[in-house]
Amino acid sequence: MSASGGTRAIVAALSANLAIAVAKFVAFAFSGSSSMLAEGVHSIADSGNQALLLIGGKKAKRAANDEHPFGYGRERYVYAFLVSIVLFSVGGMFALYEGYEKIRHPHEIEHWYWPVGVLVFAVIAEGYSFRTAIKESNHTRGKQSWAEFIRRAKAPELPVVLLEDFGALIGLVLALIGVGIALATGDGVWDGIGTLCIGLLLITIALVLAAETKSLLIGEGAGPDSLARIRAAVVDGDTVTGVIHMRTLHLGPEELLVAAKIAVQHDDTAAEVARAIDAAEERIRAAEPFARAVYLEPDIYSEQAAAAGPDPDQTPGGR
Repeated sequence: MSASGGTRAIVAALSANLAIAVAKFVAFAFSGSSSMLAEGVHSIADSGNQALLLIGGKKAKRAANDEHPFGYGRERYVYAFLVSIVLFSVGGMFALYEGYEKIRHPHEIEHWYWPVGVLVFAVIAEGYSFRTAIKESNHTRGKQSWAEFIRRAKAPELPVVLLEDFGALIGLVLALIGVGIALATGDGVWDGIGTLCIGLLLITIALVLAAETKSLLIGEGAGPDSLARIRAAVVDGDTVTGVIHMRTLHLGPEELLVAAKIAVQHDDTAAEVARAIDAAEERIRAAEPFARAVYLEPDIYSEQAAAAGPDPDQTPGGR
């Protein structure tokens, strides 16, 4: 995923959520609908989340230094994890509390046209934001399903915006249902039930985001396609005859560390091996542009030693 694509989706979502938040709070002030209040806080939380993603993207661009020799690319993962915390606490927990209070102390919705009108406007605005996120994601999603894309994406911004916008649209539908039933029956309890459903939805999305960004924070390697390209690029069939074992690690969404022990001919000179390593590094970077840090260690491959040691096929990056 290009950083620019993620930024476009974030800016679109931020613009939509700020406008929606103002409209929802105005509707709450006139109608007293708890669904409107919960949705307003939800939009404020989403706006804050998009601001966090923008800050994380900016901080990740800082140059490497002695203290952080591989740079700050993982800042984007840290801020994406903070998004899940904000969505859980500010959005989900508040909605649960507000829904519980409305069920305990229900009251009729006043000026029904305010919440209904704002919800329709919000569906249109969120739909535009969601469409932008889908369009930007399709540039890199390829043949992956949406679930696979969210699970495997190394850049956190688009999956976060996709889940937030999807959750916002479902939440708006739940708010419309809750407000509609409350208006039809004259019972404000239904407004509270709709608010509780919104809270449960937000907490579920927050937990999914937390699980995915936690995996990125711990450290994920290259995907299967990238591994295959790197492995094919290393071997030249002459000096470099194979990959004994290899490890990869994403230092950031667009920065990959590659460390491998490669098999060379036993009678090659040091100069020949050095030239072969330099050439292999160039081939790796050409095949996988995200491979910024490449470390190759030459060795003489021994089938006897390999048989006596750990099975490379059962080891990540094995031969």
